Amino acid sequence: MAALAQKECVPCKGGIPPLKGNDLAQMRGELDPNWKTVNDHHLEREFKFKDFREALTFTNEVGEIAEQQNHHPDIYLTWGKVKVTIWTHKVDGLTESDFILAAKLDRLRE
Repeated sequence: MAALAQKECVPCKGGIPPLKGNDLAQMRGELDPNWKTVNDHHLEREFKFKDFREALTFTNEVGEIAEQQNHHPDIYLTWGKVKVTIWTHKVDGLTESDFILAAKLDRLRE
């Protein structure tokens, strides 16, 4: 996970296939086990917090990283919980940048 978190997201211009099979499994193995790969299409993780304020603070930190990386996840914020969903729209699936962003978000919880 540390190696992925050190990398930078690369903007996708399309024209490349999404990760599948062994490549997808290998990248998945580098993330915190709380991340789920849904239909080999997107990554999803729920982060739990003691209250709304902590969840909101985390949401804003996710937003800052997303802006720095120019890679923007879907974020669902509710009392005590934030759900993050990541995929690359240009390829309608997962790329290395999705895993890089996930690893960077994990570092917020260390």
